[in-house]
Amino acid sequence: MSEHKDIWVFSENYDLMLELLAAGNQLAEGHGPKLAAVLVGSGIEEKAHELIKYGANKVFAVDYPKLKDFQIERYLSILTSLTKKNKPEILLIGSTKNGKELASRLAAKLETGCTPDCSTIVIDEKGKLLTKRIVYSGNAIVTATYLRKPQIATIPHRAFEKQEPREMEGEIIKVEVTVEEPQVELVGINKMEVADVRIEDARIAVCGGRGIKKKEDFKPLQELAQLLGGQTSNTRPLAEDRKWFSGWVGLSGKKIKPTVYIGCGISGMIQHIAGMRDSQVVVAVNKDPEAPIFEVADYIIIGNLYEIVPAIVEALRKTLKN
Repeated sequence: MSEHKDIWVFSENYDLMLELLAAGNQLAEGHGPKLAAVLVGSGIEEKAHELIKYGANKVFAVDYPKLKDFQIERYLSILTSLTKKNKPEILLIGSTKNGKELASRLAAKLETGCTPDCSTIVIDEKGKLLTKRIVYSGNAIVTATYLRKPQIATIPHRAFEKQEPREMEGEIIKVEVTVEEPQVELVGINKMEVADVRIEDARIAVCGGRGIKKKEDFKPLQELAQLLGGQTSNTRPLAEDRKWFSGWVGLSGKKIKPTVYIGCGISGMIQHIAGMRDSQVVVAVNKDPEAPIFEVADYIIIGNLYEIVPAIVEALRKTLKN
């Protein structure tokens, strides 16, 4: 019988940690293992108690002032030590930029496998973790399992919806560790300007593509998003090629799952579709009647976005005014 047991979740992003608990609960249901959260930081006692309300049976709390900000070497040392000592069966890590680096380095140290950016995770009839992830620009899905434990997988934002908190009993284990001094010194953090709501969390997403000729022409899309209570984003060409924005929706960017997605001037290349394929309702505006995005759209508007988007904005303003 394997000495490995329990399902662990970890992310330096607290909101994503709550989503991972939902994923862990889904795995644990009917299979018996307990669900544990690994919480690392400074002044984290309140969050530790909150994690129990979101489904954790126990919380490993590593609380030191030096751990206030994420530092890969320190966090890797802590996760490695905890994992070797307690031997979890499954370890789910948030698929952030930091999380993916941490997961891959941890897997190397533990000589086990790691599946990144999993869209689906289940436990098969043999009790092994079975993961699925999108590859080849969305043209294929890889199903993977593991030869060794712990079985490590990274989970992106919005792959699972966090559960409603409820009163539960759980154990908080305060972990005493020696915080190693990293070889790289963190001299400062410059935070990027971001919207009030992250595009991954937006219920309504308005996205622009190559059909937008100038950066200032993005304003009508911003007005539309504001009227609808949503957020704007864009495709990779506007960020990488034209350097207008710092991020994008797509296979190599943000994965979103809004209630309503509105694509303006987006042709619908598979790389972008892979980032918004889980949208509940898709509205597409494009002057090309053969645009690939129309194949996945629920509502199609064929026409010039420079005419259609301002018209929609004006109609919404009149409706809201009345």
